[in-house]
Amino acid sequence: MADPTYTPPAVWSADTVSGGRFASINRPTAGARETNVLPEGKHPFQLYSLATPNGVKATIMLEELIEAGHAGAEYDAWTVNISEGQQFGSGFVEVNPNSKIPALLDRSGTVPFRIFESGAILVHLAEKFGAFLPSDSAARAEVLSWVFWQVASGPFMGGGFGHFYAYAPEKYEYPINRYAMETKRIFDVADKRLAQSRFLGGDAYSIADIANYPWLAPFTEGNIYNDAKTFLSIDEYTHVARWVADISARPAVQRGRIVNKVWGPEDTQLKERHSAADFDGKRLVAGPPS
Repeated sequence: MADPTYTPPAVWSADTVSGGRFASINRPTAGARETNVLPEGKHPFQLYSLATPNGVKATIMLEELIEAGHAGAEYDAWTVNISEGQQFGSGFVEVNPNSKIPALLDRSGTVPFRIFESGAILVHLAEKFGAFLPSDSAARAEVLSWVFWQVASGPFMGGGFGHFYAYAPEKYEYPINRYAMETKRIFDVADKRLAQSRFLGGDAYSIADIANYPWLAPFTEGNIYNDAKTFLSIDEYTHVARWVADISARPAVQRGRIVNKVWGPEDTQLKERHSAADFDGKRLVAGPPS
């Protein structure tokens, strides 16, 4: 149902009260809102993130690299709580001027440099370590196509469907229908692809899977946006479900999913990660920590 009470003004202004879960921190301007210094640990990589679907891409990638024997991928992970506006501190804005998690500082060389945006982080790490990204031109193109398919699709699922279905202060039929349709279309694209191949990029596990899994898995497992799994009839995407189950069983994925997690049962949270020992006593399961 359309809202009959709203007529868009000739010129929009930020005086509008948007409401919703993030209304208190959303502004139409960029840049730092307070001065602070980001913490740094001893490892080559410093990750500043939160265990949202986009944040989990980076932690899964780093854990997969370590699992594969790349000791140079050791990292310190620091929580940036976006609900509290920590992404607008001056230290974080220096690492990501877009004020979104995750952001990575690469100190492995003589001159540290930043990488922001989750897709860029995956590509950078894959190229640096020669892992989870094929060298053959055709295979590489297929993997990268699925990585950037996810980068383009994520906003429809999160800021689109997730916002209007779960977070918006009022529920309106048009935006919910619009983004529910697109979310189901995204699942159908993935399901048809996974009917043809074991993984999104082909026969081998790659950054295409690492990029897409943190978004598709919570819908499949029913752990995102309240009852979204039932509302969207996600059970019909059987090939996605098979793929999710396979990836969820990977030890690195199970570790990556709880890094920078600050909600749920205590034994499924890991606010900071500085070594493998930090996982001692934590509950790692082949599925989502609740």
